[in-house]
Amino acid sequence: MNPEKGSISIHTENIFPVIKKFLYSDNEIFLRELVSNAVDASQKIKRLASLGQYQGETGELIVDVKFDEAAKTITISDNGIGMTADEIKKYINQIAFSGATEFMEKFKEANYANEIIGRFGLGFYSAFMVADTVEIQSLSYQDGAEPAHWTCDGSTSYEISTGSRTTRGTDVILHINEESTEFLSQARLQDILDKYAKFLPVSIRFGTKTNSEQDGEDEEGKPKYKSVEVDNIINNTNPAWTKSPSELKDEDYLAFYRELYPYSMDEPLFWIHLNVDYPFNLTGILYFPKVKNELEIQRNKIKLYSRQVFITDEVKDIVPEFLMLLHGVIDSPDIPLNVSRSFLQADSNVKKINSYITKKVADKLNEIFKTDRKGFEEKWTDIGLFIKYGMLSDEKFAEKANDFCLVKNTGNQSFTIKEYYEKVKDIQVDKDGNIVYLYTHDAAQQDGFIQTALNKGYDVLMLDGPLDTHFAAYLEQKGGDKVQLKRVDADVIDKLIQKDEKVELALSEEESKKALEVFEKAISRQDMKVEVDALNESDLPVSVTIDEFMRRMK
Repeated sequence: MNPEKGSISIHTENIFPVIKKFLYSDNEIFLRELVSNAVDASQKIKRLASLGQYQGETGELIVDVKFDEAAKTITISDNGIGMTADEIKKYINQIAFSGATEFMEKFKEANYANEIIGRFGLGFYSAFMVADTVEIQSLSYQDGAEPAHWTCDGSTSYEISTGSRTTRGTDVILHINEESTEFLSQARLQDILDKYAKFLPVSIRFGTKTNSEQDGEDEEGKPKYKSVEVDNIINNTNPAWTKSPSELKDEDYLAFYRELYPYSMDEPLFWIHLNVDYPFNLTGILYFPKVKNELEIQRNKIKLYSRQVFITDEVKDIVPEFLMLLHGVIDSPDIPLNVSRSFLQADSNVKKINSYITKKVADKLNEIFKTDRKGFEEKWTDIGLFIKYGMLSDEKFAEKANDFCLVKNTGNQSFTIKEYYEKVKDIQVDKDGNIVYLYTHDAAQQDGFIQTALNKGYDVLMLDGPLDTHFAAYLEQKGGDKVQLKRVDADVIDKLIQKDEKVELALSEEESKKALEVFEKAISRQDMKVEVDALNESDLPVSVTIDEFMRRMK
């Protein structure tokens, strides 16, 4: 082939520097895109072979990532489908024309389209974010194909000529620019591959590593070990979320959790395996971590993938706010991304997926509650905050959670919201027919008030969590006009739940006046009101209270 020069087909001359510098929010993305393209090419040759359209040996499909610090190059190689010179002109030179688009169209009837990663066309050009010059050496799988060599210096001009590759596949060689020499590092590249390519469906090899293997025994019968150089395969090509739930045991889910979060000290409480293909495609595993009674949301613990390629851990639009407490993986090709794949765009699919995940979480919690209530109650300390957060922030979740959300009393007994209503509706009723829920936020500090209430046969809820001020308002709102929540120390018990019967004042009018004067003088505060009331024998003789309305206004 005679060398041929030409111009990359773009609509405007100044778009190329935009692609090079600003299309992607993080320049390390170049490696994700190029490795994904190599995986794409590998899957294509595998599929063609399975369809009988490629008669040769596919061999072990593998993607190699290499770097040469002295030459300032990074090379991504595959033994996939390869390209002819004409295909390079078509797929590489025409920006926004993706090779995968045509491939998917051709084989969509066979349901193979879901294996193709490269949907965006511009991914290859992310290479120019870190490289002054990019080369392609490629040999197509087609019989009689000539190797092709393409080179571009970052302008809209390119040159294509006969290549030097002798085996099927493609090499993409990046000549790293001076601003990007940080990527000419074993550790830096390993970190990027671990982040983006950890679960790609084709093996990714990044040099070699040293393993220690047993090599017989010494004279004392103790095992001896030797160092062995082996391929450094950085990815798990068949992660748990790509399998059917029926294939997995509890140990498999726990092992995958440890693979995702190797530094986590606690194991998850339970998990949900997501698997739906209509009206959208979504797989994944969501884990419920131990949250305890603290509202310290560790965000960015759910990772979003698209066909096993890591995209982002910013999943706010896909996952409801309260589910940001969860850990795990979501994989969907139907979540729309902008051209750089770095930011999510809200559309109908995203909203449907959001609703689906919310429903699956609620259904799972309800299932555990119904099948193992004792176990559910034991886990409540770890999941109660998460459930209350969801009920306060998501109405659809709240509708379902009303069936399994628990409240506890000072005796550490657990009730659903409906069960608690049934417990107190006939006892804690005031003269106006209001059903009064008494609660405490500090059982030790308010013990005297609690005991007084208990002595009258009343029950006291424990609402001592960081969201329970809001949750008290929720219970009041959802309980209807007749349900009121009052903190047990907001007043004397007979004023909190006023009955028709009256208590006779033991003091005379003069004695009451003197008692009032004594306390007013001792307290000497304008913001406190002193009252002398008739009390039952079991009531506290003296108490300091803050009106329930005023407390909530603070």
